[in-house]
Amino acid sequence: MQALVLEPTSQSQWQALVQEAQASCDHRLDETLESYLVFLLMRFCNQPQCASRIIAEDYLNAQACAGELRIERLRDVGDHCLLFSGMFPQLAERRLVRVSYFVNLGRSSYQQLSDRLDHSWSVVYEHLSRAFVILMDIMHAMRELGGDSILTPFQAMDLWQDTGSRRSYRQVAAAGAIPLAGSPEKH
Repeated sequence: MQALVLEPTSQSQWQALVQEAQASCDHRLDETLESYLVFLLMRFCNQPQCASRIIAEDYLNAQACAGELRIERLRDVGDHCLLFSGMFPQLAERRLVRVSYFVNLGRSSYQQLSDRLDHSWSVVYEHLSRAFVILMDIMHAMRELGGDSILTPFQAMDLWQDTGSRRSYRQVAAAGAIPLAGSPEKH
């Protein structure tokens, strides 16, 4: 881990951490995705109770809503799934699901938002849906800047096979398990 650098505001602190993680995993986010990720992390950093959410229930409840309430709930599901898969993947194991469960629900939520909103926001949520795995990889890198991996080798293998995560692939390869050539099958 590099020396601790304190920034003058929480926003600049999160932004510096996101940028360091991008460099660590050789991804470069555009300004929209980087800003969304920084504000997502800022919004949830003081909400430890968010880990107790039942995402499937939230997703189903969002489907039953209409209008602005549906939009708000779908955004919350997508954001929580991104946060869980990226910052707290061990939550999946405790809930007896794969990390890709959160990836799939999050992508679906963002894609539904893209399909329902006007052009400017539609583009943002489409971009979030497509870049979900990259954002997750960057959050994994943030957690791993201090050293150890946050995924077990088995979780990394599952995540690579289910989502095509480059970071998980590298972890599996580094552990000595040589994945088969070609793209992973999607489940």
